[in-house]
Amino acid sequence: MLVIDRHTLSGPVPGPETALEEGMILCIDKPLEWTSADVVRKIRFRLQRRWQVKKIKVGHTGTLDPLATGLLIICVGKATRLADTFQAQDKEYLAGITFGATTPSCDLEHEIDIFYPWEHINRKLLEKVLEDFLGGQLQLPPVYSAKIIDGMRAYEFARQGLETPELTKNQVHIYELEIKDYVPPLLTLRVKCSKGTYIRALARDLGIALGSGAHLSSLRRSGSGNYKADDAITIEEFDNFFN
Repeated sequence: MLVIDRHTLSGPVPGPETALEEGMILCIDKPLEWTSADVVRKIRFRLQRRWQVKKIKVGHTGTLDPLATGLLIICVGKATRLADTFQAQDKEYLAGITFGATTPSCDLEHEIDIFYPWEHINRKLLEKVLEDFLGGQLQLPPVYSAKIIDGMRAYEFARQGLETPELTKNQVHIYELEIKDYVPPLLTLRVKCSKGTYIRALARDLGIALGSGAHLSSLRRSGSGNYKADDAITIEEFDNFFN
């Protein structure tokens, strides 16, 4: 199976037989404010034009929120059969968590709704509280999430002003939490976790545990399984390669 990343972005451009006969994996660095579906549409359109085909299977292996950047694995052709396998892999993120304020979406998609004290939060307290978040646990997804309820995404209920049905908690596992930097009230945190873990929910719950409020102010997926964001290519690089 052909993997297109920063190490293989050279040489002859693959033809449609590659996707049909063996499949192709694209490691894309998702741009800010793009949805994962935007990336899939862009790649499908470019490959259709390049290969002069009407239909081709293209899909991603795990949604990234519009305000998140980083590694998005795209499967093409026969590789789409492995989408569930890729989606089940552990993920790694670099998260910016701001204490002292919450938002309805737990990130910057919505404006701050409530302010909280944060001056009591120091590195020692952070290290102590973070230990409680390691391991297996039940996590309540954010109201604005892609979780499917009664055939609709949770965020569709919220964005339409409808009452969101009660969300069920997900079983997740957080393997590692590393403080990369703390300049109050902003925490930069490396998170290694299982699939289905909402980093926005982690930010929300961390704020509560620290006697404050918090929201996710930035998010970058730095890894998925054995694939790393450092090896991913930009949309522009993909576009130029398959032009």
